[in-house]
Formats: sequence, structure tokens, C-alpha cells
Amino acid sequence: MEITTQRSSPPVRATEPPVRSRGPRNALARYWRRQSAEARRSWRLNWQLYLLVIAPVAYFIIFKYIPISNAVIAFKDYNVIQGIWGSDWVGFKNFELFFSNPVFGTLLKNTFILAFYLVLASFPIPIILAIALNEIRNGLFKRTVQLLTYAPYFISTVVAVSMTILILSPRLGIVNDALGLFGIPAVDFLGDPDYFRHIYVWSDVWQTTGYSAVIYMAALAGIDPALHEAAKIDGASRWQRIRNVDLPGIMPTAVIILVLGVGNMMAIGFEKAFLLQNDLNLAQSEIIATYVYKTGLVNADFSMATAVGLFNSVVNLVLLLFVNFAAKRITGKGLWG
Repeated sequence: MEITTQRSSPPVRATEPPVRSRGPRNALARYWRRQSAEARRSWRLNWQLYLLVIAPVAYFIIFKYIPISNAVIAFKDYNVIQGIWGSDWVGFKNFELFFSNPVFGTLLKNTFILAFYLVLASFPIPIILAIALNEIRNGLFKRTVQLLTYAPYFISTVVAVSMTILILSPRLGIVNDALGLFGIPAVDFLGDPDYFRHIYVWSDVWQTTGYSAVIYMAALAGIDPALHEAAKIDGASRWQRIRNVDLPGIMPTAVIILVLGVGNMMAIGFEKAFLLQNDLNLAQSEIIATYVYKTGLVNADFSMATAVGLFNSVVNLVLLLFVNFAAKRITGKGLWG
């Protein structure tokens, strides 16, 4: 007789329903926990660098970002007694008055032409100078040229304009004295509107070329010498090495400087334009920057001046984004990578 034993099966427990996660909320919480952990780890490793960054960040917050809130003056009829936030709201009235002003077209044209002329002249010349200095092997001559081209950058705008006025003076200027030796009558360079843009642009090129060339020389120094050696072995001439090694090597730096230059087209230096300006050349020397000064400080129309300045800033931003997008599509390099 066989005895069979049957194992009793364990009692069946009621299955509990699975805990459902809350989806996006838990994912977001995990993301922030991970980010905070990475931030704490980065702070422990690089706390000295973060301390160095505090001062520049505080400067931009205090003197750049907080004053942006005062741009609301452009949409108000600002009254000094009522204050910024107590003045009456007028909406886009100041912008409409500016756009309907007969000088609007002249201001925009003068600013665009002068800015485009400045970018067109000041962009390639430092590159040419940097490449030429990079090819010079005579150390004394190279240092002398660097000194002569870099020194004008330290001259203040007021001094540079004073020198320009003295050199181009109709009666005492060196240029007119030289023209007189050839029997050419004196030319009033500062009074003729057609000469204003040339004087402004080329005096600026003279003053900033050396400084800008240093940036490109630093980019040239970062090019691998093995590329030049390989090009020499392949029989490349000096011009071919410049075209196929040096220019591609400094292209990312050149693109960034070009984008920033075009982005600041509307923000032409007020000081030089105002100091070179007079009643005779006003037809071409009156730009948005000088108009804002005269409207805001001379005429005390702060709302209109703020509206014009805000319009200028918006145009600068649009130009910056457009040129950066175009540079990114053409060269693959842009301001943000």
C-alpha cells in the first residue's frame, strides 16, 4: 500500500495593485535632485572659480539688468515729479512720434551707412596685419610694427579727435599745407559732409587695427606647426599656406568678431561722432546716438530719448541674431557654438 503525501500549496495572498508613479512629476523631481547633486559637486571642486565670477556677475546684474526695468519710460509720458512708475502710460505714442518725424529716415540712413562702412573697413585690415606680422621673421622689425600699430589704441577719443581736427584744419592743418605745396587750394575736410564718414571710419581703423590684430595673432599662434611643415613638404608656397592653413585656422575667431561687429552696427560710438560734428556736416554726421543725446539731455525729453534708444537696441538684437544664423549656416560656426 503506497502512501502519497500532498504538499499543501501556500495560501494565496491577495495581490496588491502596483503603485503607480506620478509620471512627469517624479521625473522632474529626479531631474532636479540630479542637477542639485551635480551643482554641489561642481561647487566643491571649483569653488575658487565661482568666487571669481561673483564680481562680474554682480556688476552686470546691478548696472545692466536692473536698469532695464527703467526702459518702461519709453511707454510713458515721463514726469520727474511723478517718477518713473507714477507717470502717465501712453503706450507706443513715443515710437509713433519718432517714426513719423521727418528726421527718422535721415537718422536711420546715416547710422546704417556709417556702421556698414566701419565694419567693412575695420574687419579685414586687422586680419591682413596679423597674417603679415606672423610671416615676418625679423624680430626687431616685427616688434616695432606691433608697437606703432598698437599704441593708438591707448589714445582717448577726445585726444584722437583733437589730433584729427588739428591735422585737417583748413588753415593750420598739415594735410592742407602739403596740398598747398602742389598748388591745390585748402579743403575744409571737417565742414564738408561728404568727408565726415571717411574721417570717422579711417581714424577709427587707425586707432583699433593694432588691438584687433593681437586677437588674430593669438589665433594664429594656436595653429599646429605640423600643418605648415606638411604643406612645405607638399611644395605649397607661402601664399598657399596662408590660404589653406592660416585662414581656416583663424576662421572661428573671425566669424565671432564679425558677428559681434555687425550686432553692434547701430551702437556706433557717440563720442567721436559728436566731437566731429558741426553745423556744416550735420547732414551726414547726425546719427541715432547723437539724436538721443540731444533729445534726452539737451531737450530733457526723456521718454522720447528712451524710445529711440530702445528701438536702436532692438535693431541691434535683430541684426545680431540674423548674422549669427547666417554665419552658422555658411561656415558652421556661430556665436553660440
